[in-house]
Amino acid sequence: MDPVTIISGATVAFNALKKGFAVGKDLQDMGSQLTKWAGHMSDLGQAEKQVKNPPWWKTLGGSIEAESLEVFAAKRKAEAMRKELKDYISFTMGPSAWDELVAIEAKIRKQKRDQEYRKAEMMEAIITWGITGTLLLTFFVGLGIIMYMVR
Repeated sequence: MDPVTIISGATVAFNALKKGFAVGKDLQDMGSQLTKWAGHMSDLGQAEKQVKNPPWWKTLGGSIEAESLEVFAAKRKAEAMRKELKDYISFTMGPSAWDELVAIEAKIRKQKRDQEYRKAEMMEAIITWGITGTLLLTFFVGLGIIMYMVR
C-alpha cells in the first residue's frame, strides 16, 4: 500500500465531506464519503503496521526508510484531517455525531482487517517463504555441487 496514494484518496474524500457539510448535509447523507475516508484511514494504519514490521526481503532494497517517511507524513496529514473533521462534526452536530463516525470507522477497519489485510498478509507470507525456500535450495544445491567437485 502506497502511503501517498492512500492519503490522496483520503484527502479527496475529506474535501467532499467538507463540501457536503458546508451545504447542510448530515452524516447519513454523506455515508459513501465517510466510508471512503474511513477506509483510507484504515489503509494508512495498515501501511504503518507493515512499515514497522517489514519482511526481511523488503529491508534489503533500502526503500523501507523512504516508505517510513511517507507513512509518517501521511499520518500527520491524516491527524490534521481527523481533528478538523472532529471539531466540525462535534460543533455543528454534537459529540454523539462524532461517536457515530468513530463507530462507522471501527466497523470498516474490522471488515478490512478480516478481508483485505488478512489476504495481503497471507500473500506476503507466501512470498517470504517462497523466497526463503528458493535461496535455501540454491544454497544447498550449490554446496552439494562444490562437495561433489572437491572429491
